[in-house]
Amino acid sequence: MSKPSLSFNTDDTLIGGAQDKFPLTQWSAIVALRSGEQSERTRAFEIIVATYWKPVYKYIRLKWGKSNEDAKDLTQGFFAKAIEKDFFQGYDPAKARFRTFLRTCLDGFIANENKAAQRLKRGGQAVITSLDFENAEGELKQIDIPAPETMDDYFEKEWIRSLFSLAIETLRAECEAKGKTAHFQIFQRYDLDETAGEKISYEQLATEFKTSVSNVTNYLAYARREFRRIVLEKLREMTATDEEFQSEARAVLGIEVK
Repeated sequence: MSKPSLSFNTDDTLIGGAQDKFPLTQWSAIVALRSGEQSERTRAFEIIVATYWKPVYKYIRLKWGKSNEDAKDLTQGFFAKAIEKDFFQGYDPAKARFRTFLRTCLDGFIANENKAAQRLKRGGQAVITSLDFENAEGELKQIDIPAPETMDDYFEKEWIRSLFSLAIETLRAECEAKGKTAHFQIFQRYDLDETAGEKISYEQLATEFKTSVSNVTNYLAYARREFRRIVLEKLREMTATDEEFQSEARAVLGIEVK
């Protein structure tokens, strides 16, 4: 599966080469769903919702042909029912990736809703983080509608896009907190700006940000390294075993983690 484009320049330094180190004991939201502590289960569920709600909403809109309002209700309803009925307790990482399992649960949920000819009230009895459906709908208007037979692939691409978007926002916040705003801005300008790409050079960036070319090089290296670290952390949250984590790191970033 090809990764969705976020307008990165795809030189090797973006992801830091073929290998990276990562603590294998990193906290996993998938595992925490089975915790005996309610606070851990709640935190895990919120992380899963934050990562998956937008792909779920778009998938419902496109595969199931639901209206904007119906898709909103069904997205909220799906996650509310998931926590109420412990949908994800049956996940077995030996059989499928979590995103595949979640999509299968989603298809079953929508099919049952269609049979019942009713909609769940938005959010049900569960407290779900405020979701920016307007933003998701705006993104849908900018794409070509995928063919029905490619919807599974579309869901996976949207999941990766959501993962990268969350990682970018985390990087932005971390850079601001550390007084490294320029690091993020140069990263954003060079690797994320759709109008930049090969049209802008390190020399031009140095002029634009009133710094040296060597600083531009160092700032980009730092931001790319931190971005990669954040993506790996979020992948760890979204996987249940080390084998699954390694597989996802290869699929998403094309690297071996050691």
